[in-house]
Amino acid sequence: MPELPDITVYIEALEERTLGHALERVRLGSPFLLRTVAPPPGAAEGRKVVKFRRIGKRIGFGMEGDLWLVLHLMIAGRLHWKKAGVAVKGRNALAAFDFAAGSLLLTEAGSERRASLHVVEGEAGLRKLDPGGVEPIEASFEEFDRVLRSENHTLKRALTDPHLFSGIGNAYSDEILHRARLSPVALTGKLPEEEARRLWHAMRESLLDWTERLRRDAGGKFPEKVTAFREDMAVHGKFGQPCPVCGAKVQRIRYATNETNYCARCQTGGRVLADRGLSRLLKEDWPRTLED
Repeated sequence: MPELPDITVYIEALEERTLGHALERVRLGSPFLLRTVAPPPGAAEGRKVVKFRRIGKRIGFGMEGDLWLVLHLMIAGRLHWKKAGVAVKGRNALAAFDFAAGSLLLTEAGSERRASLHVVEGEAGLRKLDPGGVEPIEASFEEFDRVLRSENHTLKRALTDPHLFSGIGNAYSDEILHRARLSPVALTGKLPEEEARRLWHAMRESLLDWTERLRRDAGGKFPEKVTAFREDMAVHGKFGQPCPVCGAKVQRIRYATNETNYCARCQTGGRVLADRGLSRLLKEDWPRTLED
């Protein structure tokens, strides 16, 4: 799922191409994309784009008259800048937003249709879509610490809770925790202040660093290689590969459709965390340490 760095770079590319330009037409290729009834998408046609806003992991297109088109790409949704009037065809094409200079094409891989478009009016409409998490790059340590400890969760769950922190998901939370040298299952309520400060610094540094990397990768073009798995990530998606810091094999915790990746040597003092599926299967044979 595109997260804060990916969404930021998407918005920068959209600003360059569409800010101040009129949206000529909205073409929907899937009826499941639209999640609101009124105003209709056609209400945005003929209006200029006057601003953009990131709302958690959503992209908000601010149109003249305080009308907003809000896209949530979910896991498999992606944006593409194409020639004007590109056909909305094929099972993955969900919508096109036509401008004089080109068309923004929304696609979603896979059979599930989870991406969404909301058409809302004003700040009140936007607030209904905003989970309310604090902005992680802008938050002071005091604000970060207060929000982090507001509920007793694991660090992984706290970082990815959109009601606590805006725009952080599975991928960048793994990278943040590795940079901070902290266990994903450490509890927020028991975290020493020194470790909380380390996590705050790691969060800001990781998000800023990855945003800049994605800008460089795009090279002024529209970002087409948006993925949660990047070759230069330290641990996310790197199960079984060597940690770039210490060389130990990256471990994982699998749950539902997600997994958490971490380095046992750097983050958990060498302790291998229980993986629900494998530890249930192996029982007493489940390795507890890297040496095992």
